[in-house]
Amino acid sequence: MLPDFELTPPERRVWDAFAEGRRVDLRTGEAEGDDPARGGEWGPERTVRAAVLVALLLGGNAEPSGAVASLRLVGARITGRLDLDGAEIGHVLSLEHCWLEEAVSLFGASTRTIRIRDSWVPGIEAGLARIQGRLDLKRSVMEGGRLALVNAHVAGELNLIGVRISVPEDWAVFAGGLVMEGGVFCRDFTTRGGVRLLGAQLPGGLFMRGARLSSPDGVALAADSVTATTLDLSSGFTAEGTVRLRGARISDNLSFAGAILKGARGGDGPSLIGLQMQATDFDFTVAERPSGAVDLRGAQVSFLHDSERSWPDVVELEGFVYGSIETVEARQRPEAVGRRESVARRVDWVRRTPGYSPQPYEQLASWYRKVGHDDDARRVLLAKQRHRRRTLSPAGRAWGQVLDATVGYGYRPWLAGVWLLALILLGTLVFEAHDPTPVKQGEGAPFQPLVYTLDLLIPIGGLGQRTNWYWTDSGPQWLAYALIATGWVLTTAVVAGVSRTLNKS
Repeated sequence: MLPDFELTPPERRVWDAFAEGRRVDLRTGEAEGDDPARGGEWGPERTVRAAVLVALLLGGNAEPSGAVASLRLVGARITGRLDLDGAEIGHVLSLEHCWLEEAVSLFGASTRTIRIRDSWVPGIEAGLARIQGRLDLKRSVMEGGRLALVNAHVAGELNLIGVRISVPEDWAVFAGGLVMEGGVFCRDFTTRGGVRLLGAQLPGGLFMRGARLSSPDGVALAADSVTATTLDLSSGFTAEGTVRLRGARISDNLSFAGAILKGARGGDGPSLIGLQMQATDFDFTVAERPSGAVDLRGAQVSFLHDSERSWPDVVELEGFVYGSIETVEARQRPEAVGRRESVARRVDWVRRTPGYSPQPYEQLASWYRKVGHDDDARRVLLAKQRHRRRTLSPAGRAWGQVLDATVGYGYRPWLAGVWLLALILLGTLVFEAHDPTPVKQGEGAPFQPLVYTLDLLIPIGGLGQRTNWYWTDSGPQWLAYALIATGWVLTTAVVAGVSRTLNKS
């Protein structure tokens, strides 16, 4: 079926080659002249109207030739709109090193493999399309128009390796609800505008190593509620704008190893929002400290990998649950895991959560107990109480200071023993320097300063000294009262601390 207009010589070549699936190459062989960016300057000898390609794909020149019909065109200037909305296309469409005057429209189409490689195209609209093969856009450039794949279904792979997209609006890639059966490959992918993948199903994974996404005033990558096996945002992946993974479900690996997260609005906006996301392995060993906040509230991961430069000043950790945690430094020096400076860095990490939240402390302490570092777990829980103390009333803060100094909130019961020894020494020296008065002359055991001090400090039972002697001097008498009160507090604290330790064990 011929179109209702006359074919030019290059169009005739394409028309005749279609039935046999032959490749038509219109390039001149000069690298500079064949650059698709200059395709608008190509003359009629390299010009093919989009209407001719549409006519072929919709059944033109479909006479049997003993070969598989397909449209394979290289180095052409394609004028007009390649409009295939709603079409059912049973042939491969391959355009390489081409320049397209207008955007390609495949909305609601059903097609085989589509290949538009190393080409210059104003945009591709493929919402609701069903592609029974690959969508290959490798190294193509899209200026002024986006790649739209809303609710599209691709049976094969989506190849965006080396693609550059620049749009005036917010989204360079608009692909909410995309269903992929193969992987999405975006190595060295560059955008001016964000990538939107809300609710996408990516069982073959999303691989964006070295990709550079720029949406400085908004969201660079919106992958909320994505379901994927792997999200590889590593090896130089750069996001100028927020990376949003709210509610994402990653069954295997989520990697930011070597990534750069600049955040939105020059770092004033968040760098990463991982609210309620789930991942098996979460590698957050980024190349440099994120500029904006990291929000992991309600997230769940089995394995967390980080480094000393992973975390910004604000890290939202409320409800964040992890089964194991490992730093790059600990991987290199396993003996450093339980060192005080290592625990101090972890506590500092937890304290970056705005306000006071007990759960991040409890989660960290639980992990330390799990790996057999009970002392470190107690250090974390002590830090939790000290953080909580800042939120109390003045009276509560004062009482907290007392508990901290005397028994470390029960996590350092040995401090009570130190206080008891110091008070025993003080009382013995003071009482030995003064002469007490017996309650009954000639009765009771002789005065022993050490035993008398112990009798004051031990609240239960008696050693027969406290009831047999009293003081006429105010100094020793007030010290005796103080020792009785302190003895009750310290003994109770020791019992509580030991009970807490035994219960935790």
